[in-house]
Order: sequence, then structure tokens, then C-alpha cells
Amino acid sequence: MAVYPPQGLSKSVCDQIVESAIKLSNALHVKGVMNIQYVIENDTAYVLEVNPRASRTVPYLSKITGIPMINVATNVMLGKSLKDQGYSGGLFPEQKNIAVKAPVFSFAKLVQVDIGLGPEMKSTGEIMAVDQQYSKALYKAMVAAGVDVSTKGSMLTTIADQDKNEALPIIKGFADLGYRIYGTAGTAEFLNENGVEATRVKKISEGSPNLVDLIRSGRIDLLINTISKDKKIEREGAMIRRASVEHGIPCLTSLDTAEALLYALSSRKEGESFDCVTIDKYVTHRATS
Repeated sequence: MAVYPPQGLSKSVCDQIVESAIKLSNALHVKGVMNIQYVIENDTAYVLEVNPRASRTVPYLSKITGIPMINVATNVMLGKSLKDQGYSGGLFPEQKNIAVKAPVFSFAKLVQVDIGLGPEMKSTGEIMAVDQQYSKALYKAMVAAGVDVSTKGSMLTTIADQDKNEALPIIKGFADLGYRIYGTAGTAEFLNENGVEATRVKKISEGSPNLVDLIRSGRIDLLINTISKDKKIEREGAMIRRASVEHGIPCLTSLDTAEALLYALSSRKEGESFDCVTIDKYVTHRATS
């Protein structure tokens, strides 16, 4: 997922990104569009890789900022300066509108495909949601990407041992919203010991009724399943994830995404409406505000 303008980066980090991007483009003699991958740690921006090409995010940024980036870059390659085109160097001023880009997956149409996510590309498309509030833009993005859940319901959790501590405040947040929590033996025990009420359900190997039966019953609204390093556990995990897809239940394998969903749901008020206008209206509002 991507957010523009950034909501969690300090001014120091943004300044570092601008400074390093200018130095890299000058050193590599890039004229046009350049893609840089950063990782942020302890308020320091580290460069992972640099590519002299556009990325799939460029059309989205062009839409939300109103800048035809590919046209501008092409003109630069042909010898026309930014100044000649009415632009200046440095970071483009932040706008009031907030855009969230989210990946879309086609797992329901791709049978026998494990929906667990990793570093490889599995998305088959992307969407963009726009609003003047980050929480609303994030919620719109979740819904458009297929993660459409209510502010309360039932959630099934199967969390790998290495992820349990990180998952605890997230699952507690869903419980505080009004979600009933189900979990496999290890997860349910961990949650109960840490003040989150959870109902234990059997694993597939433990016989019926088990968590797949629970999914098929229609009583589950959301599944959070993190990838385990144990091959036996992971074989069952793949079956659980597949069952969730076949029954139209949103399945999250990333705790970052689960946390984002929790934030979006927590910020949403019951019965709250959302603005829904065309992208040119958002850009026009930005230009005249």
C-alpha cells in the first residue's frame, strides 16, 4: 500500500529523501523519471535501490497531484527544463487531499493458489481512494480492495509464535470494537493469558468441528493468519486461507495491514457517510483551496 502525502514521516526524513534523490539523479545523470526504494529506521532514510524508470505508482501520483508526470519527464528528456514547463525543483507542496493506493488480488478466480503474501508480486491490479481525512481514505481503499468488514463481528485468528506479541494489541483493538475472537489452541491461550477473551477452535488435524468448519458456517467476518515457519502448521494455514477465499471472507496475512484496517474501522463512526466525487473534483478543490 502507499499513502500520499506521507502521514508518518518526519520532516527530517523527508528532507533526507529529497537531498539523496537530488544527489543520486545528478550522479547518475538521470533525465526523466527515477524510482528509488527507501527503508526508514531510527529516523534515517536508507537507499535500497535506484532504477532509472517509472513505477506503477506514477499514474496515481499524477492523478492526485494534477501533474502529468510522464509528459513532464518526456519533455525533460527532449531538452525542455522544469522551469520552462512551469515547475520548480524540490519536493512538491503537500495537498489537503489524501490518497491511498492499495493492491487488488484475484485469488477467488485462481483456484489452488495460496493467498499468503511474501516479497513476490501477487497482486493483479491496484485501486486508489481519496478523501480529506486519512482514516476515511484508508477505509475507502480497504473496501475497494475487497476488505469490506463491519465495525463489529467475529474474527478468527491463527498467529505464528514469532508474531504473537506484535499481534496482541491489534487483536485487542478488534475485541474493543466489539469483535468476538476465535483462535487455535496456542493463539487462544496466549490471548486469554493477556487479557483478550478468545474462544478456542480445533485445528484441521484435531478433527471436526474445526476452524475450517467455522469458516464454512458463515459465522466468521475476518481472518488474520500469519505465516508460520513450521511446515506442518503452514500446510494447514494454506488450507485455512484457501477456505476463507472460497467463502468470501477477507484474510489478512500481514499485521501491518491488520493494523491499518483496525485504524480505519476505529476511526469510522456508525452510520458515517463518505464523500464520493470524481478525481477531477478532488484535484480542482486542491488547486483552488
